[in-house]
Amino acid sequence: MTDKKGVVLTEAQKKSRKRRSLAIALVLAFLCVLFYVVTIVKLGPGAMKRSELPQIETIA
Repeated sequence: MTDKKGVVLTEAQKKSRKRRSLAIALVLAFLCVLFYVVTIVKLGPGAMKRSELPQIETIA
């Protein structure tokens, strides 16, 4: 049987991969926060007031 180690990365490649993964994670987190803030701003302050929402009639 042969010993299959797969791709062996150098230390520089590992460091580069780690930095790239961190950058992608930071961009993803930033986009999540940005979409959340934009959604809250577009809904406005009245979105959290439950009493002002229209009542939905249920069919019994």
